[in-house]
Amino acid sequence: MNNPKTEVLTPLNSQLIFIDHQPQMAFGVQSIDRQTLKNNTVALAKAAKIFNVPTTLTTVETESFSGHTYPELLAVFPDAPLLERTSMNSWDDQKVRDALKKNGRNKIIVSGLWTEVCNATFALSAMNDAGYEIYMVADASGGTTKEAHDYAMQRMIQAGVVPVTWQQVLLEWQRDWKNRATYDAVMELVREHSGAYGMGVDYAYTMVHKAPERVQHGPSLAPVAASV
Repeated sequence: MNNPKTEVLTPLNSQLIFIDHQPQMAFGVQSIDRQTLKNNTVALAKAAKIFNVPTTLTTVETESFSGHTYPELLAVFPDAPLLERTSMNSWDDQKVRDALKKNGRNKIIVSGLWTEVCNATFALSAMNDAGYEIYMVADASGGTTKEAHDYAMQRMIQAGVVPVTWQQVLLEWQRDWKNRATYDAVMELVREHSGAYGMGVDYAYTMVHKAPERVQHGPSLAPVAASV
């Protein structure tokens, strides 16, 4: 029998859930730079939108504790419902279970806060109770300490969770550069969110392929040596 975890992620076999990307939860994150965390989370969301991957957004105690979901994340999915909960474990809320089941994909990609609580309990419960495969986006999730994040990741991996990164997911979905329907959007996403990789793409486009620069700017003035 084939191991389903050896299947490459595709836009047709996976779905995505964002868990509790809210300010008060982010304030407690110490395992990753919080601006990097937001960048990676929003990049993953944009990747899902490019490939039309079903996406669930769930929140916890928005009004009483956690605050409102990142505006940058909401802007990617302006019409998506926010599935509010009281439980730290998203699996405890029937709305979440129903949304995941409705999407009809057994591979669930997870990005959330905190790794050691909301991510871990959801992952273990969804695997144990419903047989889902869980792919945990390590760099779009965060814990209250580096140890908390790392040991939670280890615990989940031991239980069968597959660790991934946001860019790994993006490129697995793209798979082949001949897939032109998504090529330009993927390149735009990379240039905006992928740091050195994105800068390298800009360099290759402009210096090697002689493409115009992405932004217009003022005139470049030639060097003028100052008088001694």
